[in-house]
Amino acid sequence: MKRLKKTALRLLAVALAIATGVWLDYDATIADAIQFDEGDVLLVTRGDTLSTIIRRFEEEKRIHKSWPYWLYARYHGLGNNIQFGEYSFEEPMTIDQLIRNLSSGDHKVQYRVTVLEGWTFRRMRDELDDADALRIITSGWEDRRIMAEIGHPDLHPEGQFYPDTYFYHKGETDLDLYRIAFREMQKNLNRAWSSRADNLHLEDRRELLIMASIIEKESLLRSEDPQISGVFNNRLVKGMRLQADPTVIYGLGDQFKGNITRRHLRTDNPYNTYTRGGLPPTPISLPGEGALMAAARPSQTNAYYFVARGDGSHQFSSTLAEHNAAVRKYQLRR
Repeated sequence: MKRLKKTALRLLAVALAIATGVWLDYDATIADAIQFDEGDVLLVTRGDTLSTIIRRFEEEKRIHKSWPYWLYARYHGLGNNIQFGEYSFEEPMTIDQLIRNLSSGDHKVQYRVTVLEGWTFRRMRDELDDADALRIITSGWEDRRIMAEIGHPDLHPEGQFYPDTYFYHKGETDLDLYRIAFREMQKNLNRAWSSRADNLHLEDRRELLIMASIIEKESLLRSEDPQISGVFNNRLVKGMRLQADPTVIYGLGDQFKGNITRRHLRTDNPYNTYTRGGLPPTPISLPGEGALMAAARPSQTNAYYFVARGDGSHQFSSTLAEHNAAVRKYQLRR
């Protein structure tokens, strides 16, 4: 009996010694920082857990043992809400700091893509297709499928996405950005429509967006946007055709090779505002804030015509005779 007690005591002592050693090893390891140097990148993909990330650290020699970090996180209930993405760390950090960064998304590598005012939706799609680190899932999709995925299957995509610089993280999709850009256009379109002038000759937000897209393509100087809008508004009030070259060019599509001709102006299609009255059936570009606000609040002007001077500005005229003289001066001469 005494022998059994001695054996049990010896085993207990050994167990305590092992437990003490394990605890000291655990405590010492947890105190060690996870090694990161300037410019180090950590990629957390969808489905990664904290335990898989910690095991990777051990394989990469950033830590000596993985189990103390895993045990610490489990005991404290940490690491359940880590965000996927690409992280850039500059210096060593404790397990607490790491988990805090992974849970908040701090230190994620941020990418950006710029969509310019006046681009077509096709040009926007090309730009997003080439964006760094963006996960492209709409490649090969028809435009209407994209619109269906963002909840507007019956809406033509042209003009519906706000031109701006968009920031994103590795792993996000192009469809995510389409959704964001669509919401931004709706927000800015609503703002412009709510501030519209009393004498505006447009029926609804759809027509405002179409008008803004034409102004966007006609104007090179933001300061002229309201004047151009004023001319178009005057022509609509009087029942005159808009006669806007950019609508003709849009209607030609791939047939347009860089020079608009009289034949183009006389060839009828739904976008030819020389042969058809009123607005074209859809926007022709992605208008920015300036064009949207100008479409909503056109300048009070007597002008019904304008012609490019060749330096980015336009000559505005109230009569056809004045306009023809301006065409001879600024266009035919060149």
